[in-house]
Amino acid sequence: MSTVPGLGDNPAEPAGSLGDAATHFSTEAHGEPAGPGRYVSVDAITPVEFLPGLGFRPVLGQRAMTNFVSFEPGAEAPRHVHEEEQIVIVLDGEFTFDLDGDVRVMRKGDVAVVPAWVPHGAWTTDSHCLEVDVFCPPRQSLLKLAAAQAAHAAQAGQAGQAGQPPQPGIEG
Repeated sequence: MSTVPGLGDNPAEPAGSLGDAATHFSTEAHGEPAGPGRYVSVDAITPVEFLPGLGFRPVLGQRAMTNFVSFEPGAEAPRHVHEEEQIVIVLDGEFTFDLDGDVRVMRKGDVAVVPAWVPHGAWTTDSHCLEVDVFCPPRQSLLKLAAAQAAHAAQAGQAGQAGQPPQPGIEG
């Protein structure tokens, strides 16, 4: 039986089913590769700051997106909703997270799952927080805001240094 709720809960599941390791780690392709893989250095991505003290470093895949988010002390991501599912993973520090009225302090290793259209927000008090948001599908409004900020920076002559992604804040 699986330790993951809802997976492999059937003790009658035959060996070789979708729940076994050999199937999970198969090298047999059942389709065409969607494109080449790539490595990304998050530190090389120029942060996009939409609100004071709130830095975003999005990494775009074809059907999912991760966003490395840094909260400075006193920063706030206001309560909001969106159509994308979001999973929040705290890597370092702590912040207070409001998940539809269930307010908790989240620390390293804590995870929140935010279904589509569920109100949520987060803030720090006197500490910092580094967290990762995983969006599926990619959060289009974040990509649009990052592209707009990159265009504004380029017009102002403040584009990222050589070696930076072509659109600061978006690695895709």
